[in-house]
Amino acid sequence: MENRKGKIIVISAASGSGKTTIVRNLLSKIPELNFSISATTRNKRENEIDGEHYRFISDEEFEEKIRKDEFIEWEQFYDYYYGTLKEDVEKKLNDGKSIVFEVDVKGAVSIKNSYNDAVLIFIMPPSIETLKKRLIQRNTESKNDLRKRFERMEMELSYKEKFDHIVVNEELERAQDEVLEIVKKEISEDKLEWK
Repeated sequence: MENRKGKIIVISAASGSGKTTIVRNLLSKIPELNFSISATTRNKRENEIDGEHYRFISDEEFEEKIRKDEFIEWEQFYDYYYGTLKEDVEKKLNDGKSIVFEVDVKGAVSIKNSYNDAVLIFIMPPSIETLKKRLIQRNTESKNDLRKRFERMEMELSYKEKFDHIVVNEELERAQDEVLEIVKKEISEDKLEWK
């Protein structure tokens, strides 16, 4: 059992659907879960810590890593790069650690293509109007970035059918509980297979 590979849990949604809050709750309730820290070229927000929320790197460094095929998945959107480094993931999995990813929908599908036993959970907003209101209220993006996020929403929502589970975040606590139950079940099944 000590040499078993860990489980991959991927949580994705359109921006503003509550995935970050749900992931934080999940990590607080299941301490053995490890958070996959993505690399990005976007600027660090005021409340973010390099190496804890993201690895903040330059465009040049990111592009070099693309050339060296060091990412499981990567994408460029909102004028910035985002990606998951292979080396970080493989080390955790081989140490038997389960990992939770918070990535965009295309990244989630790329991870599933590389790890077909990955569990994909899509966080669905109760409505587009609610989603737009949440994005405006959180006040973390410029008007230009907000416009780009609104334009991208339709594409993000169209990916939901590619996911193993869809959780509607109408009431946050209920959505958190639902995601928690899915993940607990996946991890316990994984452990049983390796006993």
